[in-house]
Amino acid sequence: MRKIYYSFLLLCAFVLPCSAQTVQPFKQGDRVVFTGNSITDGGHYHSYIWLYYITHFPNRRITVYNAGIGGDVSWQILERLDGDVFAHQPTVVTLTFGMNDTGYQNLKGAKADSTYAAKIAESLKSFRLIEDKLKQHPEVRKVMIGSSPYDEKSKIKITPLMGKNTAMLQIAADQQSTAARNHWEFLDLNRPMVAINAKQQQTDSTFTLQGSDRIHPTNDGQMVMAYLFLKAQGLAGKKVADVIINVGNKKVETAENCTVTTPFIGSEHIKFNYLANSLPYPLDTIPGGFGQPAKAQSLALKVIPFTDEFNQELLQVKGLASGKQYQLRIDGQLMGVWEADDYDKGINLALINNTPQYQQALAIMHLNEERWTIERRLREYYWMHYSILKPKGLLFNDGPHTIDSLQRYAKKDFFVAVTVPTYQKARFKSVRDAWQKEIELLTNEIYRINKPVNHLIEIIPAP
Repeated sequence: MRKIYYSFLLLCAFVLPCSAQTVQPFKQGDRVVFTGNSITDGGHYHSYIWLYYITHFPNRRITVYNAGIGGDVSWQILERLDGDVFAHQPTVVTLTFGMNDTGYQNLKGAKADSTYAAKIAESLKSFRLIEDKLKQHPEVRKVMIGSSPYDEKSKIKITPLMGKNTAMLQIAADQQSTAARNHWEFLDLNRPMVAINAKQQQTDSTFTLQGSDRIHPTNDGQMVMAYLFLKAQGLAGKKVADVIINVGNKKVETAENCTVTTPFIGSEHIKFNYLANSLPYPLDTIPGGFGQPAKAQSLALKVIPFTDEFNQELLQVKGLASGKQYQLRIDGQLMGVWEADDYDKGINLALINNTPQYQQALAIMHLNEERWTIERRLREYYWMHYSILKPKGLLFNDGPHTIDSLQRYAKKDFFVAVTVPTYQKARFKSVRDAWQKEIELLTNEIYRINKPVNHLIEIIPAP
């Protein structure tokens, strides 16, 4: 009975918050700035969200910006809102914080409680000023995002900081009430991700979406974050396409989000032209990106129903001869062989990675990843300035004395040491301008090649 009750609580934590919150979908021309700390700075969730819009809404062009700075707390975000967020002339701003605000002290009992209370109060004091600043921009939609969690439960090596995630939830609760008060939007990433972790930890005590440091979501966790965001936007259930053909009455019964033309429907041979309005969503199967150990984006499919809710490109054929096998060919190329019963149930073309439409989407994914990589170089430049140079009175002072100072400082700071090579290049405006032009070139190319094209689909008996 306890196990059933616990499972019910997990279900509520995972399902109910997502269905109860609403974030309006992005519209044509939106300029969306994702603002946050290192989870945004080095993360992929905003890139994965953009990739969904690129593939599912190929004619709805938007622009997404990464405005995360590693290590930031609310007062640091406040200080860079004008120069690093509103400088992009956004139509939508998202804001997440709380991980760093609650600190990394390992305390217990009353001392822990008082320390967390003080840090929460300090964070929310600056958040009140952020609220005032955001209210000065009524033309911009605001989306408050409750931070992804700190995983206290996973049985990994690093000692957990007990009570930290509870403190983070208090910050998220204030974000939520602030959003309600101002008629802004709110999304909680914390509780649903905690619920996923808890469910998986029942069979694997070392499972975590938060990486080896309990903080930074690996690429599978970043994909979970993107899924929760898209779900909150009400986009679940929007198919890539859905085609239903009835051999018995020789009719195309359904053509959802696509166009089917010149159909030939015989008892043993079916052929038609197929033009979808969307492309399937490609998922990277190579471990990489943010967080350690590196994990693949596609691993998220083990813990979220993304395929069922967001990536359905369905082909259903009723009335083929039972017991027989049939080839599926697209543009003359063999995609596979299935039983008549499989066709009758429906085949999800989005899961066949050698279809021409999936290959088209895969090229887009790689271009988007290249764009993300270049943008990360720019974010490393801004991290160096806002986190290291600004406190020393050297904000945007890129002279030779600054690089000499940083090289000395790098000897005692690992993060500065690994970022100096990028900064050495990025301190020159001409280099930064060239990188920005590369980003714009890649984005233009993405939106040039993301339009679905017509394909000839054939279903014939297997030899």
